[in-house]
Amino acid sequence: MQVENQSHVPDILDCIANLSSDEVFTPPAVANQLLDLLPAEIWSDSSIKILDPCSKTGVFLRESARRLMIGLANEIPDEEQRRTHIFRNMLYGIAVTELTGLVSRRTLYYSKDATNEHSIIKFDEPNGNIQYKRMEHDYVQGKCKICGSPYENLERGDSFENYAYQFIHEEEPANMKFDVIVGNPPYQLQSDGFGAQATPIYQLFVEQAFRMKPRYVAMIIPSRWFAGGMGLNAFRKRMLESTKFTDLVDFPNAAEMFPGVDIAGGICYFLHDEKHNGPCTVKTYQDGKISSESSRFLGEHGDVFVRFNEALPILEKVKEYIEKHGSLEETISAVNPFGLATNFKEYKEEKFPKSILLQTKDGAKYIEKSQVPNSPNLIPYWKVLIAVAYGERGSYPYLITSKPRVLGPNSACTMTYLVAGTFETELEARNYDAYLRTKFVRFLVAVLKNTQHVSKSKYQFVPALDMNKRWTDKDLYKKFGISEGESKFIDSLIREMPEAEK
Repeated sequence: MQVENQSHVPDILDCIANLSSDEVFTPPAVANQLLDLLPAEIWSDSSIKILDPCSKTGVFLRESARRLMIGLANEIPDEEQRRTHIFRNMLYGIAVTELTGLVSRRTLYYSKDATNEHSIIKFDEPNGNIQYKRMEHDYVQGKCKICGSPYENLERGDSFENYAYQFIHEEEPANMKFDVIVGNPPYQLQSDGFGAQATPIYQLFVEQAFRMKPRYVAMIIPSRWFAGGMGLNAFRKRMLESTKFTDLVDFPNAAEMFPGVDIAGGICYFLHDEKHNGPCTVKTYQDGKISSESSRFLGEHGDVFVRFNEALPILEKVKEYIEKHGSLEETISAVNPFGLATNFKEYKEEKFPKSILLQTKDGAKYIEKSQVPNSPNLIPYWKVLIAVAYGERGSYPYLITSKPRVLGPNSACTMTYLVAGTFETELEARNYDAYLRTKFVRFLVAVLKNTQHVSKSKYQFVPALDMNKRWTDKDLYKKFGISEGESKFIDSLIREMPEAEK
């Protein structure tokens, strides 16, 4: 059910600035997109109970109230009785902080105090049905065993918010059964900022919602869980194995949902129906419109979710080859191949007798071979490096990875790089460098890469080929039967990477 606002007065909830980039306020239009996934008939059912377990502005409850006021008009014709029933018996919230509790009550009840004369419905308690209870972390060896929050950053006394979110820290967050749980949870631990290594927390809200077994769960969360994210393996496995998802809507560019908020890897929202058992409708939005749509099971490509529907037929073409000949995942090194940290400083600026070249983030330096703690057997070979992290923002097309770098024999690198491959000859190394620069290879990495970090697992769909040949995109498209339409899709995502300097 799409509900239009007939008023020309600006919506205050469109004007509130985010307090932080890990607790993102939801614009009313986005909240309604999520609510649109729910079956229309629920808005005419006076028996349902709706919970927002991570209320920040109260927008989901307010927009639900608006829909219910319309949907229940026939069953409860008296407007005041209808409103009283909806607000008292159908809508519930748990605020993420004391401040957002006040904001949510002001949004829903028109008063931060639900007993106040200005409250649209008078309750016996100031919180009404939007509660906030200060919780405490349960620390074990310096970290909360529930959410992983570090003691030194969040244990700051009673006068400060400690971000022990009630919904995930309370064993029974509500003493009742809910039919719908909907919301936009905090994305990561408050103490980490919004860097690539920040610890995610949104999955704990999703898992708690599933444990409560409502008929429907609808939430907005980062898309990083598709193929990466710190500590998300078990969560991803559960999501991919579930057949209860009816809809998954993905925005690779999060700014299309939340203008001005930088969320690497994009954002998505979903509907989980406890009674559904079948494929999920997957939609991808780019440039304000649906770029692709398919019906599929989320885990049909193994332990990762492939976000681009158009990529599926391309993957089928390369996977048959990979099953016989392997992928670059088996070739590329693990993180920190030589055991030298990014901030390693025990080098010299100039060559010296029997020195080897060390590639660092600051360029070429020189060290003794004996200074290399790991993988000394790789030192004598030609090698091709790729940066362990490469981030881009905005809309496609992207480069996806940094430019590869060829090193001659007697060389090593710091943790800034991965060793993408080692070779006996310069010819093979140069050809491999060219292969990694092709749009085809970087597209197959892009299918799995939704953060700035690059790891060997991101190359599991890239075929391992003979590097005695110099591969071009034209050659690769012919070899793997890539159609003109598929090549155009690759072009829409991946921009040209210049050839290596001679």
